[in-house]
Amino acid sequence: MRKILFVFLSMVGLNLQAQVPVDLKGFDKKSGVQATVSGAMLDIEWPAGNAETAKVSIDLNKSNPLIGSLGIGTKEKQYTIAQNLDPAIILTVGKRDLVSQNGWNIFFDKTAYQKYQSYAVKLDKTDVKVASNGSRTEITVNGAKAGPFSGAIQFTLYNGSPLMNVAAVMTTNVDSLAVIYDMGLTSRDTPWQKLFWADTEDFMRNAAVTQMDTVEMMAVKYRTIIGQGKEGNLAVFPAPHQYFYPLDNCYNLEHIWYGENYRNLLPGFGIGIRHDLLGDRRWVPWFNAPPGTQQRYNFFCLLSRGRDGKVLENVKAFTHSDKYEPIPGYYTMSSHFHQEHVDDVLTRKPLPDMPGFVKAFRNTGVNIVHLAEFHGPGSPRGPEAKRWPELKMMFAECERLSGGNFLLLPGEEPNNFFGGHWMNIFPKPVYWLMSREKDQPFVENHPEYGKVYRIGNKEEMQKLLEMENGLAWTAHARTKGSTGFPDKHKDEAFFKSDHFLGAAWKAMPADLSQPKLGKRVLDLMDDMANWGYKKNVLAEADLFRIEPNYELYGHLNVNYLQLDQLPKFEDGWQPVLDAMRKGKFFVTTGEVLIPTFKVNNAAAGETTKPDAKGNVEITLDAKWTFPLNRAEVISGDGKEVFHDIINLSDTQAFGQKSFKFTQNLKGRKWLRVELWDVAANGAFTQIIWLE
Repeated sequence: MRKILFVFLSMVGLNLQAQVPVDLKGFDKKSGVQATVSGAMLDIEWPAGNAETAKVSIDLNKSNPLIGSLGIGTKEKQYTIAQNLDPAIILTVGKRDLVSQNGWNIFFDKTAYQKYQSYAVKLDKTDVKVASNGSRTEITVNGAKAGPFSGAIQFTLYNGSPLMNVAAVMTTNVDSLAVIYDMGLTSRDTPWQKLFWADTEDFMRNAAVTQMDTVEMMAVKYRTIIGQGKEGNLAVFPAPHQYFYPLDNCYNLEHIWYGENYRNLLPGFGIGIRHDLLGDRRWVPWFNAPPGTQQRYNFFCLLSRGRDGKVLENVKAFTHSDKYEPIPGYYTMSSHFHQEHVDDVLTRKPLPDMPGFVKAFRNTGVNIVHLAEFHGPGSPRGPEAKRWPELKMMFAECERLSGGNFLLLPGEEPNNFFGGHWMNIFPKPVYWLMSREKDQPFVENHPEYGKVYRIGNKEEMQKLLEMENGLAWTAHARTKGSTGFPDKHKDEAFFKSDHFLGAAWKAMPADLSQPKLGKRVLDLMDDMANWGYKKNVLAEADLFRIEPNYELYGHLNVNYLQLDQLPKFEDGWQPVLDAMRKGKFFVTTGEVLIPTFKVNNAAAGETTKPDAKGNVEITLDAKWTFPLNRAEVISGDGKEVFHDIINLSDTQAFGQKSFKFTQNLKGRKWLRVELWDVAANGAFTQIIWLE
């Protein structure tokens, strides 16, 4: 009897030791979410919209898979989508070059070609915390480790939607690290009957799940793989823009995977998202991981009772099917593309009537595309016998390919005279050469090409912009070939000119600890305002070759320009430049829209005056897909920059709202607004100036 009692007590002790404690002190019982602990299971049920309830069960037994089950249904009946799943994360950790160029803003790094080590995140469940945060619930399971990183696995559930974010929230104390990550869900069994995805031509495909010893990696559209269980579907997909670190080319690099023992690091059968370690085989900087920061290596899940991959339609809704949504009074514009179409034409490559890059942009809902031709091929510095025909061909092709709701605009990245890299645009075709001999005139009339310009220095470049009403701006400011710019020439006459627009924004570098994208240029935008210059910041993509089957949307951003109508190429496109110069646009990744922004009654680019107490009234119309995370009112007094953060965790997916609030901005000289969602998608306005 004593022996039996000893064994019994030992087993009880082992069970108690194996079950981790749950902290519910931060959970709001009035949030509409139910959180209960029953035995070794933590059950969380949340309202998923359409009278449905979604459920995730966290297994508190250390030896069991973390997710006991995932389900969706109604109050009367729950349907189980899958059971016994583990979040599966691989961190591939390399070395960041912080010395040779510009620290954490580096792009020209060779991380993928240096030594690196891959680690599967191991979870030793130490404790679990459940906390309410507005309309969302966060479940944090501590005890995650991977090489030099440690942290937790965190689930975020969103009221009003069957959406769930899964993240490895990891921190390191080691300096100079760059990381790339793969993620998914694995099981010791095979919980899926079928898998679904859309191929790059947007046709739905499927595969039956069978015993397999290999892993399949596929190029897909919408970055999504779907597992179908007996009673429902689960879609796995990344944040549409944050997931992609900057590359020169937006190739579709097989961003989903399924199969057994992925990379020999994730045992069991899994489905998930992935990166190619070598990227586009050019510069491959990966993600920054500064010491002490909480990096969120994450993906989203969408639960559904539907079958045959129909849940993909719900995933597509978050990105408007990878298209930029039309807004009355606006046209979308994207800039900085080294397609080198002119070289393709001049080298007599077989080209379709509508080239692939034009189809890609039109399929994505971009109305205006501004090129950056002759970045490699071409003769921008002469000889004139080549330069003038090249420009003529560019103008002719842009006119030929424009029409309907699409305008293709000529442009270049001259990288001459001013310092750093910069872009230019004129409101009509202009023939100019980036060199001039002493005996040649600055401008003359050519018998075939009309007025032609030869530029020999920065003063003549500024004069050309003024004479032809053109615009220039710093490309990829403070990184790449613009490291140190425009800071180094902020006191130059050309920079102070109204014809120097400012700078261009792109999500570069990538840092998953930040709740926003592209902090590098957002900071510059504020600095330029504090310098006292009325400059604007344009969205840029800075991409090379583009085809319809590439992952264009994930690497893209656009400007929504306020235009009454789309100009015809043959009439010139001065209204486009006017909107750019006056700040009559907002920048977005596409999921967050700001069609209206006013301070008192002044719009972006205009000036207003606070009242006697320094108060202004800010109105903002916003529309979004993913739940919003935060708004920021950024302002400056000529010396300091101030960030007033407005928590928007009470918002739900697919919302539209007019915000109106009073802000005290006494002593401030300018302000602007940013909006960011839970996937780090966002939008920002141009500046309103204060008297």
